[in-house]
Amino acid sequence: MAYWLFKSEPDVFGWSHQTAKGDAGEEWTGVRNYQARNNMRAMKVGDLGFFYHSNIGKEIVGIVEVIRESAPDSTTDDPRWDCVMVRAVKALPNPVTLEECKVEPGLEKMALVNNTRLSVQPVTAEEWAIICRMGGLPA
Repeated sequence: MAYWLFKSEPDVFGWSHQTAKGDAGEEWTGVRNYQARNNMRAMKVGDLGFFYHSNIGKEIVGIVEVIRESAPDSTTDDPRWDCVMVRAVKALPNPVTLEECKVEPGLEKMALVNNTRLSVQPVTAEEWAIICRMGGLPA
């Protein structure tokens, strides 16, 4: 299993929107960055990802699961863009802020800390465990 981080603006599509989709999940559409798209193309069903509120809050608020691998993005006719489908798994009891990540030992190389603009990014198993602990969940 691999781990990821998905960024979304909470006023456009936040954690409450994701959880409202239930087990049916939602396509992670609208990604128009090749690196982020390639990250989605690498995902497998069952991979887990952090749900991150960007711009407002700047915090990891929940965990999602990939329930469909990369397929054409239904919001465009441009064949270059793909998306996965994800469903909400659980909220973090204690959201983890970007500022907390920046000062936490073991997260200094995390993509979230070093490439804050990338909307879909990989997370190492070690980073996953640290964030889960910080958020009040077992790793």
